[in-house]
Amino acid sequence: MGAYEVLSPVFRVLPEVPKPPRRLSLRERLFWTGIVLLTYLAMCQIPLYGIKLGGEPFAQPFFFWQVVMASRSGTLMELGIGPIVMGGLVWEVLVGSGIVRLDLSTREGRVLFAGVQKIMTFLFGAYEALAYIIGGRYGRLDPFTSFLVFAQLMAATLVVLLMDEMLQKGWGLGSAVSLFIAAGVAQQIFWELFSPIGPMADGLYVGVIPSAVYATYVYISTGNATLLRTLVARPTGFPDLTGLVAMILFVLLLVFLESMRIEIPIALVRYGGLRGRLPLKFLYVSNIPVIFASALYTVIFVFTQALWPKINPGNTNPWLNMIAMYNVTRGRYVPLKGSLVYYMSPPRTLAAVAEDPIHAVVYALLLIILSVLFALAWVQISGMDPRSQAEQLVKARLSVPGFRSSPKVLAAQLERYIWPLTVLSGIIVGAIAAVSDMIGVLGTGIGILLMVGILVQYYQLLARERALEMYPMLAKLLGE
Repeated sequence: MGAYEVLSPVFRVLPEVPKPPRRLSLRERLFWTGIVLLTYLAMCQIPLYGIKLGGEPFAQPFFFWQVVMASRSGTLMELGIGPIVMGGLVWEVLVGSGIVRLDLSTREGRVLFAGVQKIMTFLFGAYEALAYIIGGRYGRLDPFTSFLVFAQLMAATLVVLLMDEMLQKGWGLGSAVSLFIAAGVAQQIFWELFSPIGPMADGLYVGVIPSAVYATYVYISTGNATLLRTLVARPTGFPDLTGLVAMILFVLLLVFLESMRIEIPIALVRYGGLRGRLPLKFLYVSNIPVIFASALYTVIFVFTQALWPKINPGNTNPWLNMIAMYNVTRGRYVPLKGSLVYYMSPPRTLAAVAEDPIHAVVYALLLIILSVLFALAWVQISGMDPRSQAEQLVKARLSVPGFRSSPKVLAAQLERYIWPLTVLSGIIVGAIAAVSDMIGVLGTGIGILLMVGILVQYYQLLARERALEMYPMLAKLLGE
């Protein structure tokens, strides 16, 4: 009896979104995409029932991995897309690496892949929910309240999973994972630009715009430019003008890099050797390495913050201190110098970089190395490697001019482009994410990197969908 037969009863009870009965128009798909987005934003504002907002154990800083996972502390979106990303990541690695052999060309194989991916999502959701509850993220909870919070987090995970499946099955555009990340980053940028909370300890407001208006008013009224100078680079870590300018520059740079292509000359055998070009993205793996690195960081931080209060609350174990040392300050788990989690946490201001440059260097190197490793791994398991690409070219009856149309020959030619682009794109996205975090760009460096990549993908998707609606024959040729 195979795995499909064993798990079929489980798959039948798993919730599933049916495909639309027909191909929806672009307007209809935009409507359902908007509904999904509004649902996500509403869930970001609904607090978990049974916990105390603003309590000491609950208060947490806006960590960069919360942006990547589209999560909001204390709300139904506490776990965000974390369970989907982690479940999908682990399962795709197992299948792509050949550890789990699965024939995705058959219906049974595709059903098994999708079903196990859902199960993995629920398992990771349960793990994260239990880690938050047992680790004391919400303070001391009685058994009934703990169960209630766990049930809410699992229900929210189910809703997010169904919304993602809904978009990918043709009801909307793209995927909920990408949509939520972009929306979360945009929401944070808007808050850091216009937040009216304050004045803070440095005399300014949280938002850059209110701070700029207030500092300008003070300068015009009294001639005192202290607040204006403070707003340029705030040592407190609040949004400042340096972060705003850096965000604009990095967005422009990333849009430029996302549009760059390396073109390889090819010949179409079926059309008598007609010449053409095969475009390869300069950022060959896009933002995938940063997502994987952030997912790994998330697991490490959640795991260490859940266990630290239980097994090493006084930082007395020298072996455990090498992994994680924390100091709880006003409910915040602050990593202490000398531990791994300290060097995995970004210095968020230029003042912090100047105070501990070794921290900045180690953080940047770790992120860049992980980005390169994940880029290489993703190319191998996702079918983007030279051998897989060469096999697809041969099946499409394409060849490189001057060389035989053989997978081995074509793979040797593609290796000259794909592997350097993979390493280079991993280094670039890792460096951009690290440097922008140190400068303190609005939305965090990783958030900006992800948002720009996602928005470019949505722009291309919208252009494609509009072209298919305008030219129905094109849709028939592409089998849409």
